[in-house]
Amino acid sequence: MTPVSTGAPTGVGALASAPPSPTVSPTGSRPVPTGASPDASACAGGSEGVPETRMSPGGPGYRRMSLALFLAGVATFALLYSTQALLPLISGDLAVSAGDASWTVAAATGGLALFVLPMSALSERYGRRTVMTASLAVAVTLGLLVPFAPSLGVLVALRALQGAALAGLPASATAYLAEEVTPKALVTAIGLFVAGNSVGGMSGRVITGWVAQEWGWRVAVGVIGAVAVACAVAFRLLLPAPRHFRPGSLRPRVLVRTVRGHLGNPLLRRLYAIGALFMTVFGGVYTVIGYRLTEAPFSLPQGVVGSIFLVYLVGTVSASAAGRLVGRLGRRGALYAAGGTTAAGLLLSLAGSLPLVLLGLVLITAGFFAGHAVASSAVGRTATEGRAQASALYQSAYYVGSSAGSTVGALAFHSSGWAGTVGVGLVAVAGVAGITLLGTRAARAERTERRPALA
Repeated sequence: MTPVSTGAPTGVGALASAPPSPTVSPTGSRPVPTGASPDASACAGGSEGVPETRMSPGGPGYRRMSLALFLAGVATFALLYSTQALLPLISGDLAVSAGDASWTVAAATGGLALFVLPMSALSERYGRRTVMTASLAVAVTLGLLVPFAPSLGVLVALRALQGAALAGLPASATAYLAEEVTPKALVTAIGLFVAGNSVGGMSGRVITGWVAQEWGWRVAVGVIGAVAVACAVAFRLLLPAPRHFRPGSLRPRVLVRTVRGHLGNPLLRRLYAIGALFMTVFGGVYTVIGYRLTEAPFSLPQGVVGSIFLVYLVGTVSASAAGRLVGRLGRRGALYAAGGTTAAGLLLSLAGSLPLVLLGLVLITAGFFAGHAVASSAVGRTATEGRAQASALYQSAYYVGSSAGSTVGALAFHSSGWAGTVGVGLVAVAGVAGITLLGTRAARAERTERRPALA
């Protein structure tokens, strides 16, 4: 998921100083949008004699816009992870292994990872609202077809297409807000979109768990599809037409040059890797946990297993506290703390006691969201130009990590049980620590090089 999609704070600074990204426009035809129209002031309160035309709390259209994007977030993440809590039932119904069933999650997140960058470019040309509307329309249509998939292959293909369609939401929503909302209200507006993401991701799993317990997994994903249709229709009716969007041309050479510049930045590369590794842990754990809890010695019913995803609320708290954690420990210190918390949760989850397993999930979730908050928000601060593409690259790495974690974690569970999944997670956390250590050494080396010049 994006900084926005996880509730990560946007004020956390970069992990270390780094050279700026290339100073080129993401589209090649205009600078990165600031949210101001050519004839309006760029400041929050407008300039003398020029009224502010962007939305703000209490102003025209603000509530409609907030509710519309909240519902878009609900639909997006309810659809994206709709099968995750149902994997044991899908395995039984289609007679496939945990590793095979996990592809219903990995395909959706993988499709999103592959298409989020192209979708960000399309939104620059055809408009944020247009791309978001088309994305939701395609995704909910596919969501209504998923319950009728006759085989695992068809189910995985539908889910991959659904993930690709949903890539238009995170690629466009934050850009729409930056252009149409006053700077002072931007954090609040993004917070509401984040809330929709969190509610959709959590409620989709909880609802499917309880519905599937009574009527099976096909009815459960059908219910999520119907909910998503209602959200998509309301979104299109409520979202105000953009007033400050200025279309740019699609120039592949400029886009490639911008992306190449971001990938050539050592700090951004480290941040992308950290996001992918944290999500590898998270994706693996929550893809497999249903299998562990429905089997002996716990043997929990499907509805209760779905309710386990209420633990996500812990992540909302830890993400919002990440800024304070950075203030106390520093950015790299915060990453070490997040990785250590995640590792402690993984080890605790090996216990045979249900309360200890749940406490382990709490620690894993808290550590993941805190670490992701620090890394994702640092991307926006590090990239001085082409921030939309820098953020899209982070989202791509993030969802690649989700797909890898879902697949590898399930394969490890199939071969070695829960201990295998925990082993995969610990390797990923070790990778986070190693990359953070490289950042620490790079920062020290840079300070050492500067000292002679200052003497």
